[in-house]
Amino acid sequence: MSQNQILQSLIAENLVSDPKGARGRLLKEAARLFREKGYERTTVRDLAAAVGIQSGSLFHHFRTKEEILKAVMVETIRLNTALMQAAMEAAETPKDKLRALVRAELESINGQTGEAMAVLVFEWRSLSADSQADVLELRDIYEALWLDVLGALRDQGRLLAEPFVVRRMLTGALSWTVTWYRPERGGLTLDGLTDQVMAMLGFPATP
Repeated sequence: MSQNQILQSLIAENLVSDPKGARGRLLKEAARLFREKGYERTTVRDLAAAVGIQSGSLFHHFRTKEEILKAVMVETIRLNTALMQAAMEAAETPKDKLRALVRAELESINGQTGEAMAVLVFEWRSLSADSQADVLELRDIYEALWLDVLGALRDQGRLLAEPFVVRRMLTGALSWTVTWYRPERGGLTLDGLTDQVMAMLGFPATP
């Protein structure tokens, strides 16, 4: 299943917003503004202006600004979980599954959902406790994909460190690539960067 097919399936199930629709465009602009200005400094007027509507019209889609922030986080986790699941299921061995997860996460951080992924990290404390709990439920599903694969590699004796620790280290390292990874300057492709990450974990690419 292609990325677009996965997206369309999630849209059909009302799990994510159509990026071409009013709600989807609002969430995309919200992610951009929250990333650039910060959640607290972004006003409802800023959000409305970004999509070319009156401030009051925002509330046809969301009751509060916090609901917009939560939706940005929830929908990006749902989309990226589905994309990761598909990439992992297309791979055969635990090593290949790990490579698929690394590649998918790098793309989510440095690709179309990059701003939303950054918001998820930097604006976490702006959510209420109830909203954090809802997002954490989705994050647990996302993280379970990683821990299952890392656990399988540990069982095979191919991973020496604890899966939980490896995942936490990878979370920080992969997230930080957004600050320095610049493929447009003639550097590594995402595939090349994925190979480097795998080599660091003791899984060099085979000729």
